[in-house]
Amino acid sequence: MQYAIEIAGVDEVGVGCIAGPVVAAAVMFRGFLPQDLRHNLDDSKRVKPALREQIFARLMDLPQTYIGIAAASVAEILVLNIKKAAALAMKRAVQKLRVLPKLVLVDGNSPPDFECMAQPIIKGDGLSFSIAAASIIAKVIRDRLMARLAKKWPAYGWNKNVGYPTVFHRRALEENGCSPHHRQGFVTIKQLSFKMNLQNNEAAFVPKKL
Repeated sequence: MQYAIEIAGVDEVGVGCIAGPVVAAAVMFRGFLPQDLRHNLDDSKRVKPALREQIFARLMDLPQTYIGIAAASVAEILVLNIKKAAALAMKRAVQKLRVLPKLVLVDGNSPPDFECMAQPIIKGDGLSFSIAAASIIAKVIRDRLMARLAKKWPAYGWNKNVGYPTVFHRRALEENGCSPHHRQGFVTIKQLSFKMNLQNNEAAFVPKKL
């Protein structure tokens, strides 16, 4: 992994979910990166939740580190599609940095149109400290958000599945229908809505007992 002054890393979290916003973070290290962070920074999916929280706290308090956090809402995902919404969230995150970087490193193979140079890196959250940091920050922020939403909508288990289409989440959708936080444009949600409408229409034609 490597990092440099005026270079920011950006990553998003939540693209594969069927509920909740997509969240992005941008991180620019402008000072010394402690050894413990060098050792622990990695793709957020490979870091255990407790350690993610510890790394998040260290990053937020790290001197001379600029951090931008942003999101694209469920409504924006519906209008734009998930790929464009994720790009929008990443652009917003970079714009929230205290200074515009000279280069943005982006996890993936197709960077958004930033106001500066951008370099896509396949599996970049395992190769760049700044991308890995962005991945962890975005993951912690989004997980916390979904946990808060779960308190109001407990049936879907968002405190555990954070919006991903687990078996439990799909079953909860079949039993309770969609919430305002579900991504109505996603195939999984469309299929479920069609199935429920079909079942309701069939029930309407079942005669009552005489």
